[in-house]
Amino acid sequence: MSEQPLNPSPAGSPDDAAADAGPAASEPTAPARTGSTAADALSDAPAADAADAASAAKADLSAEEAAALRAASFERARRLRQEPRFPGGPAADPAGSHHERRIRSFQPRRSRVTTGQQESLERLWPKWGLDIDGKRVLDLTEMFGGLPVVLEIGFGMGEATAQMAADDPGTGILAVDVHTPGQGNLLGLADRAGSTNVRVANGDAIILLREMLAPESLDGLRVYFPDPWPKARHHKRRLIQPEFLDLVAPVLKPGAIVHCATDWEPYAEQMLEVLTAHPRFENTAADGGYAPRPAFRPLTRFEGQGLDKGHVVHDLLFARV
Repeated sequence: MSEQPLNPSPAGSPDDAAADAGPAASEPTAPARTGSTAADALSDAPAADAADAASAAKADLSAEEAAALRAASFERARRLRQEPRFPGGPAADPAGSHHERRIRSFQPRRSRVTTGQQESLERLWPKWGLDIDGKRVLDLTEMFGGLPVVLEIGFGMGEATAQMAADDPGTGILAVDVHTPGQGNLLGLADRAGSTNVRVANGDAIILLREMLAPESLDGLRVYFPDPWPKARHHKRRLIQPEFLDLVAPVLKPGAIVHCATDWEPYAEQMLEVLTAHPRFENTAADGGYAPRPAFRPLTRFEGQGLDKGHVVHDLLFARV
């Protein structure tokens, strides 16, 4: 199960950003180019030829014309980012002016939306979808007809979320992700199962927690298999941090459960340390360690593949005090 939640940590230095952007030494070397482009030809040409080509290109445009072309290109890119991929569906940039410079624990992914997922988005998004725009406080009582509500951050393709909704129709699930194919897939799965207790939220979970949820409005939080960001320089991108828990605690009811699961041992250790140290949360495990997998959390295909490889999955259940 692939998760795409968001990290409230403050933005790093320019050096951090450069390090994040570059490949790690442990990553495989990029394959040799098999195609040919004008840029490739220029980079492969002798230095003198490249300099001559660059000078000729500059001579064809005045400084004003070059600046105008750059501005037009930036404006086109900005419009594309803001245009929804499906009219009436999830917005490309729902928060808009709420954008902040901060380290995030997710990387937006672009992948193909199937015909079925597109049909689900177009038909069901107006009914069960919402954009995280930071402009209003959600009335969860009205939205879920008075059901207790748990927030799930990062649901991948939505199979586990759909199964939990079908197994427990008396609990509302507010499921957040930024992956469009997964959003469409979850909507379709819930619809085919006849589940009406799922709402799919598109956008930044930090804005949702900070600006769109009333105090003590949630009965639980689920974070299953978030990106472990295994490289040391990327640990600052992990979701479960003290600052994140500071945002979570006020919107949870007393006794509400924060349930995390991961198959990455070092991240499990960090989760346990951070949750144990926070004054607003208490471990439900009697020995102060990990908890057995609750029966309500499905064994996903992703988890099964990890178990087949010898991975150990850790569940953590902490109550808000």
